[in-house]
Amino acid sequence: MADQAVGIYVGGLNSARAAAETVLQSAQDKAFDNALEAMDTLRSFIGEPSKILGSLKTKHGEIAEQVEVAVRRARDFLAQTTPRATFDGVGRTAPVDYKIDGIDVQSKFINGANNGLTQVLEHMDTYKDFGDNGFYHIPKDQHAQILEVLKGNTGELSDKTVRAIHEKVAEIEFTSGQPFAEVVQPSVSTYREVQLGKVDETVSHHEQDLKKQNEVLKDQIRIKHEPSIAEGVRAAAGAAAVGAAVGLTTKVWKKYRCEGKNVFAGQFTLEDWKEVGLSTAKGAAGGAVAGGAIYALTNCAALSAPFAGAFVSAAKGMASLVADYRGGKLSLDALIDNAMFVCSDAAIVGLCTAAGQALIPVPVLGAVLGSIAGKFISTFIGGKAREVTNRLAERMKRVVAALDKAVRKVLKSLEQMFDRLGDLTVAAFDLSANTRLLETSLALARAHGVNESLLIRTDSDLDAFMTAL
Repeated sequence: MADQAVGIYVGGLNSARAAAETVLQSAQDKAFDNALEAMDTLRSFIGEPSKILGSLKTKHGEIAEQVEVAVRRARDFLAQTTPRATFDGVGRTAPVDYKIDGIDVQSKFINGANNGLTQVLEHMDTYKDFGDNGFYHIPKDQHAQILEVLKGNTGELSDKTVRAIHEKVAEIEFTSGQPFAEVVQPSVSTYREVQLGKVDETVSHHEQDLKKQNEVLKDQIRIKHEPSIAEGVRAAAGAAAVGAAVGLTTKVWKKYRCEGKNVFAGQFTLEDWKEVGLSTAKGAAGGAVAGGAIYALTNCAALSAPFAGAFVSAAKGMASLVADYRGGKLSLDALIDNAMFVCSDAAIVGLCTAAGQALIPVPVLGAVLGSIAGKFISTFIGGKAREVTNRLAERMKRVVAALDKAVRKVLKSLEQMFDRLGDLTVAAFDLSANTRLLETSLALARAHGVNESLLIRTDSDLDAFMTAL
């Protein structure tokens, strides 16, 4: 009962994680669609050159404006934030070309960095207050070149051009009262990228970038919602609470049923409370172990939560029986008979979840369940009790031989499914394996250069991480 309750809890945890990922993935898909719609609007604009302002030699000016706004909006849509760039409230031939975060922007796409600065100064002279309320965009390659010149890296530029750039930058800063980098900022495009013969390729390049960024974002969502050690710890902690609650309720009910003591009437003695406390503590401990194991089985072996719960119950029961057998308290036949009953719950649940629509005749149902239970017993015992597995194999061979061909086919498919478990049960209950997993994960993180301050090395580190705001 307790293990099934823990199975339901862990199943709910897994379902909640999967549902959360589905919601986020759907939202990201919608964000990508919105980003592509922004790029489609841009394609519609550049697809009709006759409607673009200017001559064939100057149309790139308005194209640069459209590319700037479309790309910025697409990136914001993809990041699921409110688009910051817009043409809303801006006249087509106004001193302002577009707005970003509500700030006026004037785009200057002129051939040559020095010529671009000249255009900026002319605009500042005509619209003297513009520098107080807005800024300028110039091609990003020209902006980078100007910054290099200011650092002394002049490249192949003539001395005259270098002096002119220095003088115009100084004049821009003096006139605006602000640093050059705040008044004049880089566009998303280079001068060449917005030319009529090049812009289609530019748009395709941006669309490919958006697609790659979207794939990265979707991968981040998927990775964030994968099973993890941290969630496994949470599952174990929650399962401990479930186990404690079941242990407490069960003991209190037995006290009432068997001894007539009503906890709600204040009839419990100190000894009664000690028994209840011990039962609750055992329930918590068992729940924690079961929770961790069920979490591993559902997420690593793709078992359903009910099947995993039954599987864990069988594993715990088998551990007790094998201990009694080795201690001489059970004979070999008694061990096998008792083990069959212990594993019957897991066998029934496994049959229901794995057989699907397969019809198994009622007269042979017991034989099929016995065969599945035998498979469980062999899995739990492994090679540690060869005499048991040999005797069990003989018994199962006779049982299977009595089944018809159709039923044997179904049974074979069920056994193949159980074979997938391998040593997973052992690993799920092996504390040393979990310790090695932590050590291995630390080594992997260090190999990838993760900062030591970010690593979770101890229980206290994990507690601090889990409780951090």
